[in-house]
Amino acid sequence: MATATRTKPASSTLAERQQASRELASLAAQACEDLKGKETVVLDLTPVTPIADFFVVTTATSGRQMRAIAEDIEQLMKKRGSRPRVGVEGRDSETWILQDYGDIVLHVFSSEGRTLYDLEHLWADAPLVDWKPLAKKLAEAAS
Repeated sequence: MATATRTKPASSTLAERQQASRELASLAAQACEDLKGKETVVLDLTPVTPIADFFVVTTATSGRQMRAIAEDIEQLMKKRGSRPRVGVEGRDSETWILQDYGDIVLHVFSSEGRTLYDLEHLWADAPLVDWKPLAKKLAEAAS
């Protein structure tokens, strides 16, 4: 006689996946700040679009700093077991580097690029995530 296998409801799995993405986005935002990224924000896209769960947006003061932040986030994502990066744009740009990890998309801008593209205005319906307390909690749990 076959026994029934109990599985979690899909909504629970979705909620767990979104929480894991929120945690990783918060850690990515903290890494941006650790490398002196400015005005770092995390936008929660889950209520407004299926293209990604979160945008992490930061501003760098030079092309070198933009690339350093992007490389550091790449290492963080690998270390934390994120899905492999599905796309990168602007690696040699002095205005905007985009790294797409599926659920999380990193945007590293120059101040001019951030003003020009104005993602926070474009995605104004996406709530801002208060990422600092979560990043702090995760850092404390890891130590």
